[in-house]
Amino acid sequence: MSEPPEQPVEGSRRPVVTVPLIVAGVCLAIPFVAMLWVGSYSRLTPTLAGVPFFYWYQMLWVVISTMLTVIAYVIVRHHERKHRGGEVR
Repeated sequence: MSEPPEQPVEGSRRPVVTVPLIVAGVCLAIPFVAMLWVGSYSRLTPTLAGVPFFYWYQMLWVVISTMLTVIAYVIVRHHERKHRGGEVR
């Protein structure tokens, strides 16, 4: 005999993957790919104010990563507010 399906516990819902959450995940994954692809930046030229490309490229990614993390955070917070139907603090 088959057993009845389990009833969900109040307040627990299965997470739903939506396009905004995928975009947020991509925003968080881009810096990892950029830094792990060492062949794209393992060179000395072009220099910027005498600083080799290898160094200023990585410093540029610090700023880009910060911006992408903020974008992902805003997307996720907006998604939570929309799906929970209330203010999130």
